[in-house]
Amino acid sequence: MTMSEGPKIPLRAARSANLAGRISVPGDKSISHRSLMLGALTVGETIIDGLLEAGDVLGTADAMRALGAQVERKGQGNWHVHGVGVGGFSSPTGGIDFGNSGTGVRLCMGLIATTPIEARLTGDGSLCKRPMGRVIAPLEQMGARFAAAEGGRLPLTETGAKRGIPIIYSLPVASAQVKSAVLLAALNTPGVTSVIEPVKTRDHTERMLSAFGAKIDVQDEGVGRRISIEGYHELTPQPISVPADPSSAAFPLVAALITEGSDIVLENVMLNPTRTGLLLTLQEMGGDIIVLNERVAGGEAVGDLRVRSSRLTGVTVPADRAASMIDEYPVLAVAAACAEGRTEMLGLDELKVKESDRLAAIVAGLGVNGIAHESGENWLVVEGGVPRGGGTVETHMDHRIAMAFLVLGLVSREPVTVDDGRMIATSFPTFVSLMTGLGADIGELATA
Repeated sequence: MTMSEGPKIPLRAARSANLAGRISVPGDKSISHRSLMLGALTVGETIIDGLLEAGDVLGTADAMRALGAQVERKGQGNWHVHGVGVGGFSSPTGGIDFGNSGTGVRLCMGLIATTPIEARLTGDGSLCKRPMGRVIAPLEQMGARFAAAEGGRLPLTETGAKRGIPIIYSLPVASAQVKSAVLLAALNTPGVTSVIEPVKTRDHTERMLSAFGAKIDVQDEGVGRRISIEGYHELTPQPISVPADPSSAAFPLVAALITEGSDIVLENVMLNPTRTGLLLTLQEMGGDIIVLNERVAGGEAVGDLRVRSSRLTGVTVPADRAASMIDEYPVLAVAAACAEGRTEMLGLDELKVKESDRLAAIVAGLGVNGIAHESGENWLVVEGGVPRGGGTVETHMDHRIAMAFLVLGLVSREPVTVDDGRMIATSFPTFVSLMTGLGADIGELATA
């Protein structure tokens, strides 16, 4: 039985006293996916510490096994990957199910695109509604062939090219997933493949490819970048230490800012500059966030964040910041609902093709909880104050919608319910226990 087929587990959050304590949120999801994939492309053993052991990442581990790599769990967060080399994947004996993971399936499409194998890729009900056409388009130019469901959706069958075709691809919309899929496909393609992105997106793929020995060049071009990679070079196994996920840290961080009297420390959080848009925005709003013990680990900037309750003020979040905080808009909307004045969020096109139509889900969640707002095709304005709450939020199987509105419930006049909390395990399986450990009132909704 898949998650979308089983019984829902509603969760409710109620007004809470001050939050206090030190916690470490799970490992970064983006780094975890890429660690497994790049390890599978090496010849030798890649040792990973701090891997996020959540549904999405475990699905990627299963996918790498299905393609021929040896992937073993040695202990909590400690995983070893014995790779098959660039171009060494074999056709899986059955379909590969990515559950709810858009990152997993889109990057894997890139891995398969220039290897002469065939694979059937699918996912849960939510993932099968999400568009894959923007990944299919450049990969077809590189020689891959796809037989997809209506609208370029899953399930699909992908046949990799016998000999990849190098391309120069300008992303029509900034997307780290599309960029990464093309770069991964380029590894088994002769010559140089280039991706031009209109604005800078998260650069974990480029950083990790460089660390593993790929011949990659990154050039700034105004607000965007050109990333070029030379194919047919073997990758060398590297030890990887996965830092805490800033997208997961966003939930206790915002909870501490808006819950009176709170003082918490979030340990070992990744501070990659392509992922710090939310921190910058919250600091502009008046958030008391201090970075402690800043350092470099595994090629990524990390630090501990001390967060204290703050009086927030609404701001305008520019469109060019969206790429650095695209996963954090649900919880930013919650912070905005508790701020003084109006918060304007611009350039939200990418929100509509996440785990759900996230913009529509945020708007609906604000509405059922009495929060004044306006929205358009790619923008959202939230009027701050003291949230009324009292509503039941439809999560649409989206983990970030569920966690964001549970955070809202901690400061609302009436409790907030989310219709299903099961999908939180796809990225942050310890969310409820960590939050209740800080003092949050979150739990399963009692049913008759």
